Amino acid sequence: MRPQNRQKPANGRIKTERDDNLIFGRNPVIEALEAGRKLEKVIVLDGGAGSLRKIIGMAKEAKLRVEFVDRKTLDRISGGENHQGVIAKGQIFEYSNIDDVFDSAEKQGEEPFILILDGIEDPHNLGAILRTGECAGVHGIIIPERRAASVDSIAMKVAAGAAEYVNVVRVKNLSRTLDELKNKGVWIVGLDMGEKVYYEQNLKGPIALVVGNEGHGISRLIREKCDYIASIPLKGKVSSLNASNAVAVAVYEVVRQRETC
Repeated sequence: MRPQNRQKPANGRIKTERDDNLIFGRNPVIEALEAGRKLEKVIVLDGGAGSLRKIIGMAKEAKLRVEFVDRKTLDRISGGENHQGVIAKGQIFEYSNIDDVFDSAEKQGEEPFILILDGIEDPHNLGAILRTGECAGVHGIIIPERRAASVDSIAMKVAAGAAEYVNVVRVKNLSRTLDELKNKGVWIVGLDMGEKVYYEQNLKGPIALVVGNEGHGISRLIREKCDYIASIPLKGKVSSLNASNAVAVAVYEVVRQRETC
């Protein structure tokens, strides 16, 4: 196992940085094993019962090394995250490409339905969006390589297995990717304030919904490339929705409109 990087903060306490090549939690590990993810080993709570025994059996069937450790060791390796008695180490996630997204839509006989995340930095938000997107039938989720959360162990844990079933594309330049999608006939719709509310906009056909950063929203350049804006009305005193909540509201309006004759 790769050694943990350790720092000594100002208060003198040792801080352990979690290894990002880890998957923790029973459902995420089971999903990774079922999907044939390239894993190095599975670390399991010694004496654990229930679904842990299923995981042990799956790991042995896949000819993976199984290590049995105490809870304190699991807590240290996971960096304090809820591991539920099991951690897998190996290739945490394999990203897709744009062609995979369009192939997925074509195989299902549907118009492309895409989410574009413009600088979502919280892996918990990313994980929640992955889960919502997969449940709503999104064909692909596009994220930038820089200044944004990646599909790490936290995102996979929050996604509760959904990350194994949705195409996530990581791109170097989000602006150029929007141009590429437009050339393929996809309409780009930004979720932001200032124009028609989302349920008054036409969200049918090939579409990509853009959701912005948790604090700053959609960046100026990306907003300018949107074909139009769909806003979510806010009736309370709080000025914005959590990014994953905004996505949940909007994607199911797309589903509703697509299913409405």
